[in-house]
Amino acid sequence: MKPDVQPFFHADSNTWTYLVRDPSGTAAAIIDPVLDFDAKAARTSTNAARKVADAARERGLDVQWILETHAHADHLSAAQWFRSQWPGAQVAIGEGIRDVQKAFAPLFNVEDDFRADGSQFDRLFADGDTFRIGALDARVIAVPGHTSDSCAYLIGDALFTGDSLFMPDGGTARCDFPGGDARTLFRSIRRLFESLPGDTRVFVCHDYGPGGREVACETTLASQRRDNIHVRDGASEDDYVAQRTARDATLAMPALILPAVQTNIRAGALPPPESNGVRYLKLPIDRF
Repeated sequence: MKPDVQPFFHADSNTWTYLVRDPSGTAAAIIDPVLDFDAKAARTSTNAARKVADAARERGLDVQWILETHAHADHLSAAQWFRSQWPGAQVAIGEGIRDVQKAFAPLFNVEDDFRADGSQFDRLFADGDTFRIGALDARVIAVPGHTSDSCAYLIGDALFTGDSLFMPDGGTARCDFPGGDARTLFRSIRRLFESLPGDTRVFVCHDYGPGGREVACETTLASQRRDNIHVRDGASEDDYVAQRTARDATLAMPALILPAVQTNIRAGALPPPESNGVRYLKLPIDRF
């Protein structure tokens, strides 16, 4: 079955959020939701999230899943806000989140009762796990390499690849975060290319409009195999690793990586209030 996919672009982080609906009913999922964050004022807001929620309510949808493709480093997740709007929805991510939590919890010296076991999420997906969105069949495909918890969701004929694949003229995501590995990402992407039909619709998590073109979110697996500047058919694994490693060495850290990661390893929940009732985000000095 072909799901109905409605994209929402968050310009501040160049992120695509998706509202995915079972066309035969009201069941829906939200993929990679964004919580607005003003870093100068350390203030959150739900402007972007409300646009997605309003669209879902206008169509009378029942949001059953809030799906994260990984613990993002460039934006805070709005997963907890969406769960407050649809209390029955499950927040899910790949089981590799445990490794991400173990890598970052010491960096932020998190509270003593923080558990690096993924229990902050309602569901941890393993590679090959299946679930349903109404009448839609959905399958989880682990795509580690950008991060150790990266996964793609195949929902009907639509593949949501997170950061692993960009639009063909954007290539692929960086691999220099903890748990990242360029060789692993190359193999993850080739696995997608070789196991799924070419007409599979591909929906990316980010687009930066290379060359000044308008931002876009949808392509096909055949287009990726033919045109992706990093991993198209015929690309060498060793050449990709060399190219990706050299490119990553020139990249600055994402502007919101510190507030984003310490929030997103908690499934989009901010750190707990301290004794004065205020929540604080930490900035570890000289650690990056």
